[in-house]
Amino acid sequence: MSFVGIISDTHGHVPDAATDFFKECTEIWHAGDIGDLKVLDSLAKICPVKAVYGNIDSHQIRAHTSPLLVFEYDSLKIMLKHIVGHPGKYNPESREQIMTIKPTIVVAGHSHILSIKYDKKMKCLFINPGAAGKYGLHKVQTMVRLRIDNGEIKNAEIWEKQRGKAF
Repeated sequence: MSFVGIISDTHGHVPDAATDFFKECTEIWHAGDIGDLKVLDSLAKICPVKAVYGNIDSHQIRAHTSPLLVFEYDSLKIMLKHIVGHPGKYNPESREQIMTIKPTIVVAGHSHILSIKYDKKMKCLFINPGAAGKYGLHKVQTMVRLRIDNGEIKNAEIWEKQRGKAF
């Protein structure tokens, strides 16, 4: 059994709670709009990080990340990309990538809207962890922790807090 942390749209800020929430994780997946390389450094102190860049990320961040990552984790195929759309309304490029790659899990960011949904048509689990950062239209900061056991997705846990509240 292992845990994976999933985060997006940090915009230069990692919530203090990330250390405790991700402490049992073997990896953290960041779905873009990192905002500052210090975010990746901070997360890497918890466990290894895989990250893609988002539309707000600088050339410096883009030099350390890519627009798309496809990899295997515990026999599951993962597609990590910032701007994807969502089940039923993927952007054309992402829809083609999903059809070609055939991932088990698609992790996206950009919308700042937390969403975990199985896409029956594309036969994949879609996860958008929402936004963990302080900036943007979202009112609630969110992060996701996924439990994976022998290639099976067992559980998703959500951390959330009202933006601007201390805890």
